[in-house]
Amino acid sequence: MTELAATPGQTIGPFFGYALPFERGNELVSPGSAGAIGLHGTVTDGAGAPVPDALLEIWQADASGGVPTSSSLRRDGDTFSGWGRAATDANGHYSFTTVKPGVLRQSTPFITVAVFARGLLNRLFTRAYLPGDHLDADRLLNSVPAERRHTLIAVPDEGGFRFDIRLQGTDETVFLRYRGQP
Repeated sequence: MTELAATPGQTIGPFFGYALPFERGNELVSPGSAGAIGLHGTVTDGAGAPVPDALLEIWQADASGGVPTSSSLRRDGDTFSGWGRAATDANGHYSFTTVKPGVLRQSTPFITVAVFARGLLNRLFTRAYLPGDHLDADRLLNSVPAERRHTLIAVPDEGGFRFDIRLQGTDETVFLRYRGQP
């Protein structure tokens, strides 16, 4: 079999707004739905400046731990989609409307977050854990040095949770690498 050489890496972006957003893409459930919560935050660079052109995607289980297997792009106002996409604004702020994830395959509930931003060769993955007693049982979270765990735990605020993402530098968010990921 012929071995092919890899092409050089390219940075992600720029993103052109006409192709990526779609109506209510940041709503995994409608804002008025029972159990709806907000997940929001700011994406900052290594100097602490807001990143105004990042794109975030989230995936998660529903409140009972189920994962939707179809129709994640359809937003009918009632059905939990399990997936959402949001762009940051000029101040680096993003927001989603979702539900607290339930236990999935006996793991601690979390929200998977992918970050696409200028200057990155590949998207970055992290997790947003919601605070609670269950965090002590999570193997991944416990493998992170204690002084860095707070970067994976959202902070309660009015109407939901705040999850800020720092791309590099002091207090950089812990990012994950999955098998097969460059």
